[in-house]
Amino acid sequence: MTEPSLKHPSLNIVIACGGTGGHLFPGIAVAQELKKRGHRVTLLISQKKVDAQASKNYGDLDFRTIEAIAMPKIPSLSLLGFGVRLYKAIRFSRHLLDEVEADVVIGMGGFTSFPPVYAAHRKGIRTYVHDSNALPGKANRMTAKCCTNVLLGIEEARHYFNPAKCIVTGTPVRQEMVARKDKNEARAELNLPQDRRVALVMGGSQGARNLNSLVIEAARQCADLCDFLIITGSADFARVSQLTADMPHVHVIEFCSAMAAAYAAADVVISRSGASSLTELAHMGKAALLVPYPFAADDHQAHNARVFAAHGAARMMRENTLTPDDIAAFLNEVLKDSSLLASMNECALRLDMPDAVSRIANVIEHTDHAASHD
Repeated sequence: MTEPSLKHPSLNIVIACGGTGGHLFPGIAVAQELKKRGHRVTLLISQKKVDAQASKNYGDLDFRTIEAIAMPKIPSLSLLGFGVRLYKAIRFSRHLLDEVEADVVIGMGGFTSFPPVYAAHRKGIRTYVHDSNALPGKANRMTAKCCTNVLLGIEEARHYFNPAKCIVTGTPVRQEMVARKDKNEARAELNLPQDRRVALVMGGSQGARNLNSLVIEAARQCADLCDFLIITGSADFARVSQLTADMPHVHVIEFCSAMAAAYAAADVVISRSGASSLTELAHMGKAALLVPYPFAADDHQAHNARVFAAHGAARMMRENTLTPDDIAAFLNEVLKDSSLLASMNECALRLDMPDAVSRIANVIEHTDHAASHD
């Protein structure tokens, strides 16, 4: 039996996690865990609508907004304005750190993380950045230079940072995903048939139109094979609904507020390969066809997809060469071979780190395990 852990002194912790759901939801999960452990947590989010909407669901947490500063391309006429906004964001962060008497700052990734982490580093406060991708972005690589430790979603990212600073923690899933749902209950909740295979399609919030079109054509070929649940996003909902009006085996929703049910209902998933989506696929143990978003920064989604493909959890196909026949062939292969499907599901589960949120909280609490600043 393990020794009970000693009670840690209460810390004042700032978590910078705005800009995208992939940064926000893991940050919220970490905040909830730290608050449960008796620490005081302040979350810094961007002024984007997505952050404002999501934060409304967590009234027990203390949210503050900071201007999200995406670095322009170099050379660029926008650099001067960027420099001014960055200076203001760092100054704002410095005042906030004083106000909350911060002991620790953790950035969950992206340029929203840099100003508070840099300000904390200059004050001698312990700092961390979390990166969930196989290929870290430029912002995180820059932020990491100011950090006590770098927390990694997957091992493959280690060589982009100082390896001695890196700790593999995994990426937290949002609270609703922690407990897996029963498949039959999930299908009843989503009005999906109990006696058919189901393919879940999530093209992501950006650039889903072409992928949705390819899936619709594949679905025409697969009417006897499976049902499709397509989450379109708001921009493509009307078009996809119209194109599939004569296809009763295709179920179209604009936005899914019950993603745990959607994963549980699915036998296989067709998805982009953003870090948060892959974290959820691993946690739910779902075989997938991954189609990286072709315009992602540094093509990082392709790097993510290759990791899952190399582990046998997914197949990766590039959108510019992908055809409806390719999608139909993949679905026929995995849905007609139960041993292959089970193997891919198992490989996905092996990539899961279900205790990621505890690992991150433990690093923050255990100051003796932290490396020193550069």
